[in-house]
Amino acid sequence: MAKSVILTGLRANSEFHLGNYLGAILPMVSLQHAHSDEYQLNMFIPDLHSLTTPIDYKKLHNQIIENLKIFIAAGIDINNKSTYLYRQSYISAHSELAWILDCFTHFGEANRMIEFKEKSKRIGNESVSVGLFNYPVLMAADILLYDAVYIPVGEDQRQHVELTRELAIRLNNRFKTEIFTVPHDWKKQMKFLSYSNGVRIRSLRKPENKMSKSVSDPAGTILLSDKPDQAAKKIMSATTDSLKKIDFDFTNQPGVSNLLQILALLTDKDQEVVNRQWRGKDNYADLKSEVAKTVSTFLEQVQTKISKVSSDTVLSKLISDELAMSKVANEKLLTVQRAVGLRADK
Repeated sequence: MAKSVILTGLRANSEFHLGNYLGAILPMVSLQHAHSDEYQLNMFIPDLHSLTTPIDYKKLHNQIIENLKIFIAAGIDINNKSTYLYRQSYISAHSELAWILDCFTHFGEANRMIEFKEKSKRIGNESVSVGLFNYPVLMAADILLYDAVYIPVGEDQRQHVELTRELAIRLNNRFKTEIFTVPHDWKKQMKFLSYSNGVRIRSLRKPENKMSKSVSDPAGTILLSDKPDQAAKKIMSATTDSLKKIDFDFTNQPGVSNLLQILALLTDKDQEVVNRQWRGKDNYADLKSEVAKTVSTFLEQVQTKISKVSSDTVLSKLISDELAMSKVANEKLLTVQRAVGLRADK
């Protein structure tokens, strides 16, 4: 590839909510606009990863299309020649390389993954799949197929990136050839992507937790499909505190701080500017009203933009890019297959 690659996965299943939009979608838009001249941006849909936990399988395909519409509505330029959108399951090299990498991954390495242990507790050990255990190896294949050097992920995925680096180095050393490009280490990842101050939108009802599409917290989550007046009611019912003062302090006032954070992000203002505007005031209802109005306007605008993105446009982009990325992935897979003896040398 002519340019170094930034690779990121876009959620395949479940609806997006306001926290996803502000904390994940907008940063991807900014990433494309800031770096597409210098880097190739691979934005793939990890639909195989979606099968590692229980989902509504009948909705998966359509949800992928709907979620991509949101990225486009948010500002992703699908006509950018350095940006590729593709579905993981439509490029078989992902699964084939994952199996080869499995055979070079030590059981102890995979068993140390904290993300697996935490998800296993939530799901219940009897229902945990081998796919969930194997998730980091497939993720390594996703990255190594395209020689990606930067992978925008959160701290919860740090071990997976480190495993990817270890596997790349291991196979390069084992077969005494540069089969894989080794992604940059975590320090360089964080410096380049400026993830140290990542946005984390909280639940409106349980502000000690992040906003999440959960059956146990519907009132605390604003879905991008919510009607504007419905979202406004959720804001007006948001949990605050009994301190009777407005301050940006997530330790002592997480509910109030969350509202200030949402207001700053949706009005595209510096957080401190918004904080100064409200600091010291004691009327939480006024703050909630302002945030409710801002969220309602945002939903009206974004839903209008989403409605203008056609499914045909999304599918056309996917089909075109999947053809291009299949060629790249298959070339890398063949290199690996030859190295491990599955194919004849040139």
